[in-house]
Amino acid sequence: MWDDGNSLGPKEIHSYLTRVMYNRRNKFDPLWNSLVLGGVKKGPKGEEKYLGMVNMIGTHFEENHVATGFGNHLAIPILRAEWREDMTFEEAVKLVEKCLLVLLYRDRSSINKFQIAKITTEGATIYPPYSLKTYWGFSHFENPAQGAVGSW
Repeated sequence: MWDDGNSLGPKEIHSYLTRVMYNRRNKFDPLWNSLVLGGVKKGPKGEEKYLGMVNMIGTHFEENHVATGFGNHLAIPILRAEWREDMTFEEAVKLVEKCLLVLLYRDRSSINKFQIAKITTEGATIYPPYSLKTYWGFSHFENPAQGAVGSW
């Protein structure tokens, strides 16, 4: 909160970050990041939840679920199909774990460790990092090109 009683909520901070990223893009010196911003602000309409994303060229949007990088291609379709407004925290964690497992199996160079954060009006809770259980003994993992048909 500022000295004059005003405070920036997640929407205002997201707007600021959008301008920063767009400004750097226009100077041909982009910040090579994709930013996800989430928060909850107490307002006249009650709790206002916010989740937004801005990429390195300043493209931005707000949505109920966002992903960056490879997750835009593989996790977003899963989230669109299975996400519900009334999900419990445990159900949401299971859905995120499912998305991360798909991403991990598709990009083996990624790490099998991640961290969950929960944002409420009381503040943010960051849980300790943990790993997903994976199984790499499938025969198709041993020889992924076997049976593949290509045009080359």
